[in-house]
Amino acid sequence: MKAPKLLTIIIMLAGININTAYASEHHSGHGGSSSGGGGSENACSKPQLTKFTPAHLETAARGSAFSFLAFNVEKPEQIEVTVKSIPVTLTTEDKENFYIVKGMLPSELHDTIARINIKVNAKIPRCEGENGWLVKITD
Repeated sequence: MKAPKLLTIIIMLAGININTAYASEHHSGHGGSSSGGGGSENACSKPQLTKFTPAHLETAARGSAFSFLAFNVEKPEQIEVTVKSIPVTLTTEDKENFYIVKGMLPSELHDTIARINIKVNAKIPRCEGENGWLVKITD
C-alpha cells in the first residue's frame, strides 16, 4: 500500500513542476525577451553609452571637452549630464543609429577627480539608462 501512495505523490509533484515551468516560460514581461513580451508599443532597448573621451581616469584640463556615444536613445533631449552635481550643456550630432554627445567640463572644478554622470530619461522606467566615468581635472 505504501508504494501506490508514494507513486501518486511523485506524479503530483511532477505535474506541479511542469505547470510552473510552462507558466514561467509563457508569461510575458518576466524575462526571456528584451521587448517585455507581446511586441507591444512599449517595447524598448536599454540605452548604451560608450566610447568615453577622455577615457576613464585620464587627466583633463578644467573647461575642456568630453564626449561619448549614445545608442538606443529616442531623442537627444532625454540625455542629461552632470559633473559633481553640476548640470552640463550638451550638443548632439545625430548619426542615424546613435548620437555623438559633447559637453565641457565645468571650469569651476580643478585639482579634483569627478564623475561625468549620464542619465537617459524615458517615459517607461525599464527604458532608462545611466552610466558615467571618472576623470582627473587639473588647472
